[in-house]
Amino acid sequence: MNKILVIEDDIKLSSFIKEFIEKYAYNVVLINDFNNIETEFFETKPDLILLDINLPYSDGFQLCRAFRRESDVPIIFISARSSEFEQIRGLEMGADDYIVKPFSFELLLAKIQASFRRVCGEYKSSNGLLLNKKNFEISINNNVLELSKKEFQLLNKLVLNEDVIVTREELLEELWDETFFVDDHTLTVNVTRLRNKLAMLGLLDVIKTKRGLGYIYQSKVLIL
Repeated sequence: MNKILVIEDDIKLSSFIKEFIEKYAYNVVLINDFNNIETEFFETKPDLILLDINLPYSDGFQLCRAFRRESDVPIIFISARSSEFEQIRGLEMGADDYIVKPFSFELLLAKIQASFRRVCGEYKSSNGLLLNKKNFEISINNNVLELSKKEFQLLNKLVLNEDVIVTREELLEELWDETFFVDDHTLTVNVTRLRNKLAMLGLLDVIKTKRGLGYIYQSKVLIL
C-alpha cells in the first residue's frame, strides 16, 4: 500500500484529505510536529508527499529542496498561492506538480495517481507486480509475461483502481469503442484468460468477481 505524507497545518483540511484518499487504498500519514518535519519525513519513508508552502516554523519551498537532496519521492504542492510565479518556483524547486487551493478531492486523487504512474514510466502494484505499457509485459520477481493488448488494458484498469470495485460497464467502455458491439461474455472470457496468465506468475485469485457489480484487484494474496 503506497504511503502518502501530508504536510499541511490546516488540521481540518488535512483530516479531510486523509479521510478521502484512504478510501482508495492509500496509507495517509499526517505531520504531528511541525518543528521536526524533516525528522518525520525520514521516519515515515513516504512514497509521495503533499506539501503546503505556508507552514509554522518552515517554508514549503525550502522543505521541498531539502527532500530533493535526499529522495526522488514525488512531491505535490498544495497551496493558496495561485500566481504563475509561485507555481513555476515550486516546480523549479523539484516538485512534480502544484495544486492551487481550493481544489476538489477528485482532482487531488487524479494528480496523486498520475504521479505514481509517471515513476519509471511503469506502474507497480502493492504486491510488486510491474506493468510495462510500452510492450504490454508484466513481471514479478524477474519473471516476465507478455499480455495481449486487451488483457493489458484490462489489468491496467484494475490495478490503477486497486482495492476498488470496477464495474463491468466501466471495463467494457475502457476496452472497446462504443461503436464496436461487444457482449458481456467477451469481457468474461478476457478476465478468465488474464487470471490464467497471472496464475502463471504465481498470482492466485488477485482478480475477484463481485457478483452483480464487477471486478476488484486485490494484491494481498499468496504469491507462490
